[in-house]
Amino acid sequence: MRFLLALLALLFALPALAQGLALSGGNSDQPIQVDADQGIEWRRDQNVYVARGNAKASRGGVTVHGDTLTARYRAKGEGSEIYQLEAEGNVRIVSANEVITAERAVYDADQSVLVMTGKNLKLTTRQDVITARDTLEYWEKRQLAVARGDAVAVRDKKRVRADVLSAQLTEGANKELKLRRVDAFGNVDVRTDQEVAKGEKGVYMVEQGTATLIGGVRITRGTNQLNGEVAEVNLNTGVSRLLKGARALVVPNKEPQEPKKGTGG
Repeated sequence: MRFLLALLALLFALPALAQGLALSGGNSDQPIQVDADQGIEWRRDQNVYVARGNAKASRGGVTVHGDTLTARYRAKGEGSEIYQLEAEGNVRIVSANEVITAERAVYDADQSVLVMTGKNLKLTTRQDVITARDTLEYWEKRQLAVARGDAVAVRDKKRVRADVLSAQLTEGANKELKLRRVDAFGNVDVRTDQEVAKGEKGVYMVEQGTATLIGGVRITRGTNQLNGEVAEVNLNTGVSRLLKGARALVVPNKEPQEPKKGTGG
């Protein structure tokens, strides 16, 4: 998530308080432009900068949108440093390869974690989409995204759903983010075009297209069902295998019966 964190960590960089809202971007020479319909205010006694009204901050091809953008800073040496950044209302963070949407996003610089809440929580890359109902987090140092509440990870037509998804990400050749591994917890649901596999927890290896489900596994295809404790589902080939505690329930197709002929009188 370099595209996001590089901007958030430096977006409201404050080399010296006398310079006001200095958007110098740390060591980068790229300018940062902030626009806000209702202006930008500096609350000196609270150590806060606020940009209000269709606020937008852009730098190096990355743009953060929100109804309000807020930077909280503290003194450090002769200057200051940002410890928390907030975007509220219709939040969108956009780069050439990724888009994040939320109602509210908070970046904690001390913990290097971004937490998004509200409706329409979504992280979209060139290949993958992660959505959540309750919270969507990104832990910078671990390159880890955590989606909570009816969480879903999708690549092409392959989909993994669970109460909680913990997704390991990596950067591609062009610096775009992509999923590498997804750990799923609670009410895990993996679907292909032909079947549905459910379990208590699972691991989805995205590039290989394989999902391993553990605990109370049920694989359903039409009227047939396979039950077990451990199963592997190949989302590329559509082939599923029960690896432990296998039990099958096969419902045979019934030929339609001809109606009985009535007796005439």
